Amino acid sequence: MGWNGPFHTIPEWSKMFGIVCDSTEWPIPAHSAFSPLGEAVPPRMLKRQLRKEYADMEEKISHVTNEHRSPVDIWKSLQGPTATRETRMEVVAWVAVCEFKCRLEGGFVRDWIVGNYSTRPTNLLPKQWIEYQSGTNIPMLNKQLVPSDLDCHLPASEYFDIEKFSDRMYKFKISAKVFRQDWRYVVLFDEDYETGPFTMDLIEPHIALTHDRIDFDVSNLSGTHPIQLEQIVDNIRNKRFQVLRPIEGEQGVAIPGAIRQRIDKMEARGWTQFGKALFFIPDPPTTYNAVLIPFPSSTTLYQNLVTEMKKIPGSNVISIEQIKNPDIEALYEYMKKTISKECPGNDPNERELFHGTKADGIDGIFNRGFDDRYYNSGGAWGHGAYFADDPRKSHAYTAPDVNTQQRIIFYNKVLLGVQSVMTATNALSAAPVNYHSVHGTGFAYNEYIVYRYGQALPYLKITYTTP
Repeated sequence: MGWNGPFHTIPEWSKMFGIVCDSTEWPIPAHSAFSPLGEAVPPRMLKRQLRKEYADMEEKISHVTNEHRSPVDIWKSLQGPTATRETRMEVVAWVAVCEFKCRLEGGFVRDWIVGNYSTRPTNLLPKQWIEYQSGTNIPMLNKQLVPSDLDCHLPASEYFDIEKFSDRMYKFKISAKVFRQDWRYVVLFDEDYETGPFTMDLIEPHIALTHDRIDFDVSNLSGTHPIQLEQIVDNIRNKRFQVLRPIEGEQGVAIPGAIRQRIDKMEARGWTQFGKALFFIPDPPTTYNAVLIPFPSSTTLYQNLVTEMKKIPGSNVISIEQIKNPDIEALYEYMKKTISKECPGNDPNERELFHGTKADGIDGIFNRGFDDRYYNSGGAWGHGAYFADDPRKSHAYTAPDVNTQQRIIFYNKVLLGVQSVMTATNALSAAPVNYHSVHGTGFAYNEYIVYRYGQALPYLKITYTTP
């Protein structure tokens, strides 16, 4: 396996990393390229028959994650006859992961640990690889360098001491210059060393929590997205990638954007984009029920919602954010399958509808979804969750925040199933027998009422103001 230390049994792995490996597979480090390096999460595992093909990858994983690397082994990586810029980067990553509990992600894992790619700028001395960002004086590396840098998220559970980290580099005779920004440290290593400089981003944990969605399948091997690990590794080895988020200009608004620029950068380095762009958001950390992700303003849906919200006199949309709440999403998908079986043509009659609320109801919906314990018991059609296809109806149930004067409307996916259309009000506690929802038509606006937890999913949070 290329593991430079004693082999560990399954219980020892569990004790060391806080996980239990699948005993039917070949055990691998939890701190591996199959999860963000340094995070104790259940690892993604390659199928047994493919493991032998990736011995070189296993070896590099051990160089970053094996807490028992010997001083001799580290010396070889730093100053031995086969030491390179990449092996010195491995040592820095090893210190960050094993001694400071950071999580390693990004291009170093993709390009070096998995892809085994290494390129240098042509006709430039190593000292000339460094450039400085105008205005901030932050060091950047020449774009021809592969692997470029190290990306690490700082631990959320303990204090990170940058001085102690710098001292550790000094003991290894690795020069380190630290540059501080509000949300990260940028460290320049080996500025004058013969193998060439490299940088590291040490990103604050709260930035990791709200970090925007993953760009490409090959940029994160944590197991959060649905693509099989074997496919990702094969994509990296063959320099192809699939986009995991909306591409600006492909959702109805042709504007240049960061994703298109990143795609162009990958293609300039010889990578090929394939497949349809997926709309994927990773799960939040286990200590959080949900997270909010900015919804791309370049999408047709964003623009359509802004237009719809203009029906509310004087309204001004401040932001639209997508809600990622895996527990509620799982419940919703279960209800969708259940209701589909009871509908003609297995069509659950899913609609996207508005819901207005205020005060504690905002956090309640965000964290718990539409919980039937908190349904409106005084509504025209009884004890249910009420939705509308016109935001003016939902607006009536909002209130401005006392500090910001902002209001909240949720845009939701709702499983209406077989609807019971009612004009007269009715104090129901559940949908009528053989029906899944009520479509109320007795007032100025259509209303849609569901009565079971999991039958509606908060999808987007719209923040807006009115005069």
